[in-house]
Amino acid sequence: MIYTCYEMVRDCRADLPEGWTHFISHYVPVIRKTLAHYAPQRAGDSALLDHILLAIRQPGSFILQSTEQPEERWFVAQVRQLIAAELVAPAPEIPIGLETLTAALEPFTMTEKQAAWFETMHYSPAEAGPMLRVSPETVEKVRDRAAELIRGKVDSWRRTLLAENGGALGREAAAAAAQDCLPTKAFLDVVDGRTAWPNREMMDRHLRACWHCVDHFCRMLEVVHLLRGSQPLSEAESQPFRALLGVAAPRRTGWKRLIGGA
Repeated sequence: MIYTCYEMVRDCRADLPEGWTHFISHYVPVIRKTLAHYAPQRAGDSALLDHILLAIRQPGSFILQSTEQPEERWFVAQVRQLIAAELVAPAPEIPIGLETLTAALEPFTMTEKQAAWFETMHYSPAEAGPMLRVSPETVEKVRDRAAELIRGKVDSWRRTLLAENGGALGREAAAAAAQDCLPTKAFLDVVDGRTAWPNREMMDRHLRACWHCVDHFCRMLEVVHLLRGSQPLSEAESQPFRALLGVAAPRRTGWKRLIGGA
């Protein structure tokens, strides 16, 4: 049988070694990839990785306390948010907020806003293009246009303004949820090609006016990118993390294979 992410979170909530062993094996590599992107200057910092894992292990961790029934991409998105909360960036020298961004990028389509938003998430055009299923050249042109539009709305400006404000804008967007904001499933339906055209048009209209959902959608696309090509740790590689988290080796049942699944 396949051991699913839903079963893993259920077992982690019950503090069973099967759940934590699977988490360590399959998601430490994803956490490393996330940290390498958002904190490249701390690449190889084992203390930072240990801190993140211990934060997730805490009984009060919001990941374990959530009442949602987790699917793998939902779970990784929650882990990504916890990591973002731990990596507090210094205040930007030239701050901008969502109000400024809304005024500047009002004419942008949903995809254009996503292309600009991925810059706040520190993804290059070459990285963002495949996630958005457009060419890197298209992303670069959109960002150049966004930069000029933002330049017309601020007193001080430089080309790296979006990236420098990424952390603050991400927190502001995450906190800006409204009653009509879309659920995670709506974005995953688009990723999986299950969205009917009228629903896609409705999403496009909503995202043109909602940075919370632009951010949410971009994070779900990012999760697919983070999971792609991720290889589980071996038992030997997992052992130090089991020791860190106080996880006993799980019993071998003979029927449950600890492999990934949604």
